[in-house]
Amino acid sequence: MTSIELENGTFQIDATIVAEGLQVSPHSLREGMRAGRITGFVERGTGADAGRHRLSFLSQDRRFRVIIDDRTGEIIQRSSIAFEGSSLPGSVRRPGG
Repeated sequence: MTSIELENGTFQIDATIVAEGLQVSPHSLREGMRAGRITGFVERGTGADAGRHRLSFLSQDRRFRVIIDDRTGEIIQRSSIAFEGSSLPGSVRRPGG
């Protein structure tokens, strides 16, 4: 999968993209998601960002985001931030944070 697919209102993204962004193995990603240690949320763009979605994935010390074009499913932008030596602040765990 080279893009992100929207199917029945649910986004599908290749686990290797998310694992790479969080700097974990795909196996650790799956385990972390099952255990609730890795979470995610989706935000719909409005105004100048209409036609885009931002998918955010959070581990204990890292946030990975992708912004996608709704029409094509292509990734427009990727970003990753690490909070070395500390957990992610609560504000980072909320949409819009």
